Amino acid sequence: MTPLPLKIVFHGQNAANFRQDFEQLVAPDHQIIDLSDALDQPGERAHYESADVVIGIKLQEGMPVPHKARLFHAPAAGTDAVNTTMLPAQCTLANCFGHENAIAEYVIAALLMRHVPLARADQDLRQQRWTYWAGQKAALRTEMGSQTLGLLGFGHIAQTVALRAKAFGMRVHVANRSPIQHASVDQSWTLDGLHDFMGSVDAVVVSLPLTQNTQGLVDARAIAAMRSSALLINVGRGAVIDEKALFEALKSRQIAGAVIDTWYQYPTPTQTECAPSTFDFASLDNVVMTPHMSGWTSGTVRRRQETLAENLGRLSRGEPLINVLQGPR
Repeated sequence: MTPLPLKIVFHGQNAANFRQDFEQLVAPDHQIIDLSDALDQPGERAHYESADVVIGIKLQEGMPVPHKARLFHAPAAGTDAVNTTMLPAQCTLANCFGHENAIAEYVIAALLMRHVPLARADQDLRQQRWTYWAGQKAALRTEMGSQTLGLLGFGHIAQTVALRAKAFGMRVHVANRSPIQHASVDQSWTLDGLHDFMGSVDAVVVSLPLTQNTQGLVDARAIAAMRSSALLINVGRGAVIDEKALFEALKSRQIAGAVIDTWYQYPTPTQTECAPSTFDFASLDNVVMTPHMSGWTSGTVRRRQETLAENLGRLSRGEPLINVLQGPR
C-alpha cells in the first residue's frame, strides 16, 4: 500500500516536549502543526477538528472534537485525562512508554538512600564529624541486597525495576491483578492478597495507573499491613494511594517513610506554583518529595518520539498499530 500523507497536530506544551526534530523521524509529506493548550489562536480549533492524528494528553468537555482523527496518541503512558467517549468511532487511542529505564533508576536511587547515606556522611565530615567511620559499631550500615522489594503492579516499570533489584541481590515480591510468573519474581499475590503482600516486604513500589479500580487501592488498611520499618515509593499515580491515610501513617510513624513522586495537586497554566497536596507533607522529616520527575530523561523523550513515529508510519501504511489502548468502535 502506498503510504498516505497525514495531518498531525501536536496539542499543548506536554506534546511540544516531543516535537523537536520530529520531522527527521517521519515521512516528509506529512503535515505537522503545533497547537496551544488553550486552542485559542486563529485557526487552531479548525486544525484540531480536521487532524488525522492528535498527539496530546487530554481531551475533555469544552474542547473541540477531533472529528476526522484516526489516531489519538498520548506521548505518555497515562491517558486518564482523555475522555474516550469524545473520540470519533474510527479513532484508535494509543500511548507511549519508554520511561521504565529512567523510573527504575529513580527507584534504585531512592532505595539506596536508606542504606548508603552519602549526603549525610559528606555533610558531617565537612564539619569534622566522622559519623560513618568504619570500625565504629554505631556507624554500621544496612545493605539493600539483604531486603525484599514489593512491586504493586507488574507493567513496564515494575518489570524493569525487578531486574535492577535482582542485580543488587534483593528478593522481589509482586501483587498484581493477574497471577505473575517471571524469572525476577520470588513470590506473587493477586490483589485479593494485597494485605499479605504489603506485610511481606521492606519497601513497596507503586507503579499502577489511575483507573476506577486502582483509585484509593492503597488505603488505610493496606498501609496498616506494612511493616513499621517499611518504605513506600509512589511512581504511579498519586490517587492510587489514599492521600489522608498516607499522610497520617507517615505523621504517626506507622511506617518508616515514603518517597513520593506522583501527587494529588499539580500546577496549572494559570497557577504555576502550588502545594502537591492539601496535607502538609513538607512538614514531615520521613518523606522525600519530588515533582513528578522520575521518568523525565532525554532517553525517555527519544524513546517516546520513536514510538510516535513508528505508529504514524504504520497508520499511513495501513498496518496494525502498537501500544493500542482502545481500537475503533
